[in-house]
Amino acid sequence: MAQIADRLKRPLRDLRISVTDRCNLRCGYCMPREVFGKDFAFLDRAELLSFEEIEMIARVAAGAGVRKLRLTGGEPLLRRELPRLVAMLARIEGIEDLALTTNGTALAVHAQALADAGLDRVTVSLDALEQKAFSSMSDTRVPVGRVLAGIEAAHAAGLGPVKVNMVVRRGINDHCVSAMAEHFRGRPEVLRFIEYMDVGETNGWRLEQVVPASEVLAAIDARWPLRELPAAHEGEVASRWAYRDGAGEIGVIHSVTEPFCGGCSRARLSADGKLHTCLFATRGHDLRALLRGGASDDQLSARLREVWTRRADRYSELRTSGARGDESPRVEMSYIGG
Repeated sequence: MAQIADRLKRPLRDLRISVTDRCNLRCGYCMPREVFGKDFAFLDRAELLSFEEIEMIARVAAGAGVRKLRLTGGEPLLRRELPRLVAMLARIEGIEDLALTTNGTALAVHAQALADAGLDRVTVSLDALEQKAFSSMSDTRVPVGRVLAGIEAAHAAGLGPVKVNMVVRRGINDHCVSAMAEHFRGRPEVLRFIEYMDVGETNGWRLEQVVPASEVLAAIDARWPLRELPAAHEGEVASRWAYRDGAGEIGVIHSVTEPFCGGCSRARLSADGKLHTCLFATRGHDLRALLRGGASDDQLSARLREVWTRRADRYSELRTSGARGDESPRVEMSYIGG
């Protein structure tokens, strides 16, 4: 079938699939403990999409032009038998890239099984190497070494090059930028710095806590000179920079200070089957009800196409320009994946 496009002529190329709304960390920018505490009502197992339901949606999405799938959460490695889902998705005709985003705490245990099942790549969230800062960001006692071991296991399993994402938050881990850059220089990982974003309603986001990507680049360039690289592919969210001494590359994701809505080709599927057309969405479109009501591939495809062709989301551009959009509460990042 022909590639579909939204009202701003953006194609649908990427589908991010949340397989669980649960996580073993409590990072303040995503799942603050004061909200997601021991009494928080997470989704029941029956509410989650089955692997067969996920596979059907992904297959229909591939028919509409999706070429990249990414498994997210919550923490996706908390979903039981995840390699079985990976194997199902890896067989879908038209899918060129199958990736997973994880906090890395269980990656050492699962990396080889995921690779054997057909996973191509992993992205690991790691906000500091310094244990104190890491604990402040994650609000847990998980040792940094466990995440680093996961990264090594991913390399050993062939899930590379591994991308490492660092959310930079002023006053908490911004002092760790240079140490992170120094550690990953000369290594095969691609370190990416992400501006702290106002996703959801619970993270207490304030603009003064955002460390602009330009500030991060300036700090690194002053110590290790950089040169800009061209985008690896159309719609890439990170700008790429190489060390002039040949010690690899870094990326910056500047969705607050320099929004990239104009090239966004991503849809997000929540663990309970809601399709969201923006990371900053206020609502989703229920595909689970269609599936469990006996919808055919053609009916599901028609609904997917209807949702995407009506899409006009550009929240980050509107926020940056000062324009006011829909003021309804936004869904949490832990619910639809980052």
